[in-house]
Amino acid sequence: MLKTDFFTVHNLQSGEGTLSCTITFNKAHKIFEGHFPQQPVVPGVCTIQIAKELLEQQLNKKLFLRSTGQVKFLQLITPDINPDVFINWKENEKNYIVNASLKKDADLFKLTATFEPYDK
Repeated sequence: MLKTDFFTVHNLQSGEGTLSCTITFNKAHKIFEGHFPQQPVVPGVCTIQIAKELLEQQLNKKLFLRSTGQVKFLQLITPDINPDVFINWKENEKNYIVNASLKKDADLFKLTATFEPYDK
């Protein structure tokens, strides 16, 4: 879990099938020591995990990433950027179809994915 250790949530707003917030990164987190020492960058997999954790919090369910349709890393996300996060989802009988993005003046990251509830 990255929330509260790697990133912190601010100004969370939610509605039916939607949430938005701003996040700040812990610039001293160990992830940035190795990714990369001279130019810290948020790892791509962490952006996917951020979307997953925020959705889990909103739904109050553990989720499993079943598949991705689109994953676009459009600009480097450095720890000094405080991106806005936008997540929309639709629930069907077995899973959640999710669109997520991180933005700061422009799109930084976009994700289209299917998440399933995870009971274990």
